[in-house]
Amino acid sequence: MSSSAPAYIAFDGKHLLARGSLPEVALKVKETADTHPLARILVFNAASSELIDFDCRGTPAQMLGRLQPPAKEATPATDASPPKAGPAGPGRPRLGVVAREVTLLPRHWEWLSAQPGGASVALRKLVEHARRASAVSDGVREAQTAAYRFMSAMAGNLDGFEEAARALFAADRARFDALIAAWPVDVQSHLQHLAGPAFQVLTDSA
Repeated sequence: MSSSAPAYIAFDGKHLLARGSLPEVALKVKETADTHPLARILVFNAASSELIDFDCRGTPAQMLGRLQPPAKEATPATDASPPKAGPAGPGRPRLGVVAREVTLLPRHWEWLSAQPGGASVALRKLVEHARRASAVSDGVREAQTAAYRFMSAMAGNLDGFEEAARALFAADRARFDALIAAWPVDVQSHLQHLAGPAFQVLTDSA
């Protein structure tokens, strides 16, 4: 298995069962389920903590043949599809831009039209600036969401769960670590891995 971060992680009860690619984890899950039919196994996307479900019936080859990575969210029907590439013509090169409807007040259009390069260039600059400005808060929110999703599934019935959740969203790492210290070691370890970026980002931005 590569040294990069695993894509999926499986737990048998409160114990780590497997981590790695989806086929690697699925094979271990099938092996365990076949030998221990009453095993309580949960499989997560290791980054987002979304639960993954797949059909373990049949032979390993049959199972892997049915296995497909979770589909990405579909593009909303109202969004226009990217234009198909055609023969290059005169003028500026294609930038991979996609035309979509934007609704603004007249004063907004007036301001945008007066900017160097026009409305489209000004809008792209504004979006890029907003993306950079929100990078820290976005990283915090994503880490908190993944950690809370995992702890809800794996530790919702453990002592200190509600207080630990509050500490997570309050960015109180010392209290968070203290509250989960008595939890099963595998659950605690993965939860600290998930929550770590939220606390680190906040510390760096302070």
